[in-house]
Amino acid sequence: MAKFFTKEHEWVEMDGAQAIVGISEHAAHELGDITFVELPKIGKSVKQFDTLAGIESVKAASDIYAPVSGKVVQVNDKLEDAPELVNQGAESEGWICRLEGVDASELAALLDAAAYAKYLEGL
Repeated sequence: MAKFFTKEHEWVEMDGAQAIVGISEHAAHELGDITFVELPKIGKSVKQFDTLAGIESVKAASDIYAPVSGKVVQVNDKLEDAPELVNQGAESEGWICRLEGVDASELAALLDAAAYAKYLEGL
């Protein structure tokens, strides 16, 4: 399944009935060395674009917003001891959490990879 992106630099990829969420490679690069990821609590329900988690780096602290609505069913525990995984692979092993109960129609409000790349060119 394809990744979809927000203008705040989160990504979401559907995996069956669940959505995997993280921050984009661009966001990880802009933040610099990630020092801490505030993971959401299992069971937390979020609406699209609500604050989902937090992330801190040597440069800044930033909120991570939910690209789609859903309920947190899994978090990437590895990030508690190794937040640098986000720098090493923000769109792969550095994922933040998984959501369930996702309304796939919300993906229409997001950017596909090509549209996100074009958006980044304009920044």
